Amino acid sequence: MLGIFQKSHLRIEIEASEASLRDSLLRPAQLKQWLWPERLSTGLPERLEPGLKFTSWLGPVEIQHYVDTAESNCLRLLLSKGVDGFHEWYWGDGWIQSRIEGVSALPLNLGQTLTLFRLREFIKADKKQD
Repeated sequence: MLGIFQKSHLRIEIEASEASLRDSLLRPAQLKQWLWPERLSTGLPERLEPGLKFTSWLGPVEIQHYVDTAESNCLRLLLSKGVDGFHEWYWGDGWIQSRIEGVSALPLNLGQTLTLFRLREFIKADKKQD
């Protein structure tokens, strides 16, 4: 794998319930809405479950994902190809944190920061529709 070892751990406050955050992360139909510009493979189940393998693309870069853990307040993905490492998510009422470590040529901290802000905007827009 070409690239450098990177690690980042971010936590933000977010006006959302634990259940809303869980659905945004574990339900591919919602995940696809806010994860842009990253694209997910088609044919995913209604909910991410341990043992599931899927692919995402960030432009031409392919990233393989293996769902290691998917619980009520935790998601852990093992990553390969474009990123060799892992991405962990933890959440609760009013907060979410993301930890990513891996070898990649992609700027992981920048991507992680943008992803958290996209999620926060998605949650805000979703709350306005209720």
